[in-house]
Amino acid sequence: MKVILNKDLSTLGEEGDVKDVAKGYARNYLFPRDIALPYTESTIKLFESRRGDIEARKEDKRKDALGLKEKLESLELTIVMPAGANGKLYGAVTSQTVADELARQGFQIERKRIELVGTGFKSVGKYKASIKLYESAAAEISIEVQGQPIKTETHAAPARPARRRREEHSAEEALSAAPAPEPPVPEASASDVPKPEAPESAAQEAAPAETEAEKE
Repeated sequence: MKVILNKDLSTLGEEGDVKDVAKGYARNYLFPRDIALPYTESTIKLFESRRGDIEARKEDKRKDALGLKEKLESLELTIVMPAGANGKLYGAVTSQTVADELARQGFQIERKRIELVGTGFKSVGKYKASIKLYESAAAEISIEVQGQPIKTETHAAPARPARRRREEHSAEEALSAAPAPEPPVPEASASDVPKPEAPESAAQEAAPAETEAEKE
């Protein structure tokens, strides 16, 4: 179905553009929102009468695009990404990455307007990117990708409380199982040594000899 755009629509075109769209899209979305009008003789005449105003607005857009082009091309974007020692990025700089960085510097540029070489930048270095602005106007911006080393620190894991308690308990058991040290034996003096006793048989033999002597 052929329609004439009554307003700018970034996904379709500008005011006054003639487009072919699906009937359902036109009837359910474009017409109810007054974004487009059916392509008829009456609407063609209507837009012919508005042609001067439409062209004046387009000229303003061209001037804005040129001003934006100068500002963008004076930029030197620096994007820092995690990278290895060999300069290879952990990931890639994509058009969305560039759009986010531009937004941080105050430039609202749609991701789809940013064109990068290939699928993105995957190593540190200096690159160029193209940004479509308006009609044939485009800006070429400079991008420097810097690597941010990833620090890897290793720490010894602390001993688990349960394991520490088991080790302490084992140490206590080992101490309790060890034999107690014997007290030192004091040295015996000469007076403490007991004298040997005479045997009873010798005493008994001496007793009868004394009796016979007495008899004599």
